[in-house]
Amino acid sequence: MSLRGLVLLATAVFAGLLPATAAHAAPTVDEIEKQIDTQWEQLEPVIEQYNKVHNQLKANQKKAAELEKKIQPLSLQADLAMLRIGSIASRYYMTGPGSDLNALLTSGSTTTFVDQLTILDRLAAQEHAQVADVMEARDKYASEKEKLDALIEQQKQQDTELAARKKKIDGEIGRLQDLRESAYGSSSSGGALRIGPCPAEYIGGKAGTAVKTACAQIGKPYVWGADGPGSFDCSGLTQFAWGKAGVGLSHHAATQWKEGAVVSRANARPGDLVFFYSDLHHVGMYVGDGIMVHAPRTGKPVQMARIDTMPVVGFRRPS
Repeated sequence: MSLRGLVLLATAVFAGLLPATAAHAAPTVDEIEKQIDTQWEQLEPVIEQYNKVHNQLKANQKKAAELEKKIQPLSLQADLAMLRIGSIASRYYMTGPGSDLNALLTSGSTTTFVDQLTILDRLAAQEHAQVADVMEARDKYASEKEKLDALIEQQKQQDTELAARKKKIDGEIGRLQDLRESAYGSSSSGGALRIGPCPAEYIGGKAGTAVKTACAQIGKPYVWGADGPGSFDCSGLTQFAWGKAGVGLSHHAATQWKEGAVVSRANARPGDLVFFYSDLHHVGMYVGDGIMVHAPRTGKPVQMARIDTMPVVGFRRPS
């Protein structure tokens, strides 16, 4: 064999002995974690939009049902009043002018006859007035419900479209979870982060109740669209915690931003909501000392984290 042949053979044998990963090294845990975070930033806004539309749809369907309950008895009242008016008119029509004359002759008193007609007219006028008020109220509710029904149909379409995207989202979540398991192993869930006490600062009142409720959820799994008590997404956690304090919040981070008073970072205190990213698609519960409790993403349970791990947009204080 020529020298060139020996060199080629030795090169081939040596290449065969090298690990398959030498040319393409497997990503590190930190690299996988960064990739998951990048993907999640794209997924979470879709999740929050689904939460918004789905909850608006449920609220409007409830309003429509309440309006329907108001319309039904009003329609019945209007129908009954119209029947009474029809009955009065029918009786007068059936008796006719001849009967009026006969009544005059038999009674011998024009006063009695005029009084009877006056009473009859008043009864009809009263029925007309009553039915007019009832029908006005009925038509007002019916008009409101018609507009609401149109909005519901629009939201149903949006809900269906977002639900269709849900399948794609779930597929992406599954892929991210596989990446996570390849980094941490199937028995790990990322582990809750402990950074001192939770809450970091004691506070009483409703805010104290909200903070303690949020802290008590540490370790529970992230499930998108969930608002407790067994699992949460980011806005579901803050909604649940403040709900226990008697304060209602929407299950949508960007809407929660509008539901509280503006608070500067310097004046932030435990219980305030802290928001992230320019489109406000993530929210956490501030617990003091630069720390929050939040539901991060799939594969990571509710946990404590430093707020500076994500771009902070601002703080709001529910009331």
